Amino acid sequence: MNSSSNECCGITDIFGLNVFNDKVMRERLPKNIYQAFRQTLEGKCPLDPAVADVMANAMKDWAIEKGATHYCHWFQPMTGVTAEKHDSFISPTQDGSVIMEFSGKELIKGEPDASSFPSGGLRATFEARGYTAWDCTSPVFIKKDGENTTLFIPCAFCSYTSEALDKKTPLLRSMDALCKQAVRILRLMGNTTSEHVIPTLGAEQEYFLVDSKFVEDRLDLLLTGRTLFGAPSPKGQEMEDQYFGSLHDRIGSFMHDLNIALWKLGISAKTQHNEVSPAQYELAPIFATVNIATDWNQLTMETLQNIALQHGFVCLLHEKPFRGVNGSGKHNNWSMVTDDGINLLEPGNTPHSNAVFLMFLCAIIRGVDTYAKLLRASVASAGNDHRLGANEAPPAIISIFLGDQLTDIFQQLNDGGAKTSKAGGEIKLASMLPPLPKDTTDRNRTSPFAFTGNKFEFRMPGSSLSTSGPNFVLNTIIAEILREFADEIEAAKDVQTATQKIFKRIAREHSRIIFNGDNYTEEWAKEAERRGLPNINNTVESLLTILEKDNIDLFKKHKVLSEKELSARVEILLENYVKTIGIEAKTTLHMAKRQIVPSVIQYAGSLASSISAIKTAGAGSAAGVENLSSVTEWLDQLQAAINHLEKVYAESNGTGDIRKHALAIRDKVIPAMNKVRDAADALETIVDAQFWPLPTYADMLFKR
Repeated sequence: MNSSSNECCGITDIFGLNVFNDKVMRERLPKNIYQAFRQTLEGKCPLDPAVADVMANAMKDWAIEKGATHYCHWFQPMTGVTAEKHDSFISPTQDGSVIMEFSGKELIKGEPDASSFPSGGLRATFEARGYTAWDCTSPVFIKKDGENTTLFIPCAFCSYTSEALDKKTPLLRSMDALCKQAVRILRLMGNTTSEHVIPTLGAEQEYFLVDSKFVEDRLDLLLTGRTLFGAPSPKGQEMEDQYFGSLHDRIGSFMHDLNIALWKLGISAKTQHNEVSPAQYELAPIFATVNIATDWNQLTMETLQNIALQHGFVCLLHEKPFRGVNGSGKHNNWSMVTDDGINLLEPGNTPHSNAVFLMFLCAIIRGVDTYAKLLRASVASAGNDHRLGANEAPPAIISIFLGDQLTDIFQQLNDGGAKTSKAGGEIKLASMLPPLPKDTTDRNRTSPFAFTGNKFEFRMPGSSLSTSGPNFVLNTIIAEILREFADEIEAAKDVQTATQKIFKRIAREHSRIIFNGDNYTEEWAKEAERRGLPNINNTVESLLTILEKDNIDLFKKHKVLSEKELSARVEILLENYVKTIGIEAKTTLHMAKRQIVPSVIQYAGSLASSISAIKTAGAGSAAGVENLSSVTEWLDQLQAAINHLEKVYAESNGTGDIRKHALAIRDKVIPAMNKVRDAADALETIVDAQFWPLPTYADMLFKR
C-alpha cells in the first residue's frame, strides 16, 4: 500500500494535522493560558500580551517540530490574492550562535510595506509603513512550499493611519455589526441566552483543469487565465454527459491528493464532482465562520493550482476561460448561527409560527431589495462580466427564490398573518425502494439569491473572487435592516404587535424581489424591468454605484468602511478592471500579430502553391480557389481589426481619469478585441490544422 493510501485510511488522524487548532492548544498550553485565550475568542476580553507570549512560544515549538524555520503574517491585500512576509525564528546570541525565538509581539503585529500594494490613494509611494494584525479567530497553520516549511498566521492589514488596506478587515468589522444588531433582535424576541450571532459560509468552488502542455502553447491562458481566441469544439457540453459523470482516473488521482492536502490544513472539503462543462469540476466544503471560510477558500484556490501542477494540469479559476461553454462560479452559502448552536435561518417544521425565523427572513428580503445594486457591485469583475446572465449563471438582476412553502407564508403575511405551512410529503418511486422524504420546496439554480433549506445561496460570485467582498456587504446590509427593526420594536408598546406589523409591511413592500421562475428567460428581464429591479450588466457601471450616498452612509454607520476607505476600494477595483482588460488587449495583439497572422499567411502561400501546381498539371481547382479567397478575405478583416484595436487601446490610455479610462476600455477596447477574435476564430475553422499555431478547444477540453 502506498503512502497516500495509508493517509486516506487515517483521515481522522491527518485532518487538521498542520493546524494549531483547539486540540493542539489544549495539549500544549497551560490550562490558565488556554482558558484565557478562549475568553478572547468568545469576545469576553482582549488578548493579554502575557497570554500571547506563551502562545507564541508554544506555536514556535510545534512548528519547529514539523520542520518549520520561518513564520509569516498571511494577509489578503486588495490585489485579490494573498500576501505573505516570511521571517525566520533565529535570534543571534553573543557567542556567535543562534537560538530559536518567537514572541507574542511578533505574533500579534507585523510590518509589511504598505505602499507597494493597491491602496486607492490611501498610501503614497513614500508612505511605506503598514501593519498586519493577527486574526486570532482564524487558526494558525503550517504550509510547505517546496523544501520551505513556514508557520502561517492569518492577519488583517491596515495603513499607518489605520485605514483598511485589505479584504479581511471590513469582513471582521461587518461580523461585529451583524452580531450587535442580531443580538438586539434576539433579546427583544425573548432569547436571553445567546450572546453572539456569527455569519457562516460554505463556498462552493468551480474550476477547470487543462493539460499543462496545452497551456504552455497558449500565451492567453498563461497571462490572462482565459482563451482570447478559440473556435468552438465540434462537441461542447450539448450532450450533457459531463455533469456528475464518472471521474477520469487522472482527475480522480488529482482530487485524492487535493483532498489530503486540504484536510491536513483543516479544510473540511466534502463534495467533489464533474461540473457541466467538459474539463470543469467543483469542490465544496462544510460550513465555517465566515472569516475562517474566506481563509479556507483562499487556501483552496492556492492548493488547487499547486496540486494541479503536480499532476500535469493547470487549474483555471477564471470565470469564463472558454467561450461557448459554462463558466465557473463560487456559490456563497450564507447563514447566521448563535454561539449556543441556533441556526437563525432554520425554519423548523412550522415556519409560519417561527417568529424569530420570519424576522430574520424579512430582514434579508428587505436588505437584498433595498441594497440590490450594492450586492451586485460586490461581485463585479472583468471576468464575471463574461459569465453573469450567459444561460449558465444568474443574470445581473438580483431576485430572491423562496420556494413554494416560504412564498406561501410570505403571501399570508401580506394578507394579515401566517397561519399554515405547506408540508413536504414523500416520494415513492417503486415498491422495492423506500419512500423518500420530500423537501418542502424545489431548488432553483437560475436564481441569484436562493433559499436552500436553512441558508441562502448567493450564486453570483465568480470563481476567482475573494468571498470577503460579497459577505461583508451581505453582513452589513442585514445589520442595517435588523437595526431598523430593533429600533421600531423598542419604540413600540407591544413586541408581538410591532413584529406582526413589520412582517406585513415587508411582505407588502418587497414582494417585487421574490421570483421563483426561470431567471434565464427574456420574459423575466422584461418583468424585472416592470417591477423596477435594477439590471446592471457590466462591471464599470456597477462599481460606480458603490459611492451612492446611501451606501456611504451604510458603511459609515456600522463602522465597516469610512467614506475614504470606500472610495479607495472603488478606485482599486476600477484600476484592476482597466489593467485586466489592458493585459488581455496587449496579449490579443501579440498573439494575433506574431502567431496567427504569420501562420495564416504561411497557409495561404501553401494553398496558392498547391492551386498553381494543380493548374500546371492541367486540372481545375475551384475548391482551392474558393478556399484561398475565403482565407484572404478573413485575413484582411483580421488585419483591419488588429489595426483598430491598436488605435483604440492607445487612445484609451490617454484619458487620465480612471473612470473615463474604464469607460473607454468597456465601450471601445473590448468590442475591438472581440472583432479580432471573431476574425481569428473564423480562420481557425478553415486553416489546415497543421498550420494553426494554437491548441484547439477540442484539445484542451477533452484530452486527458
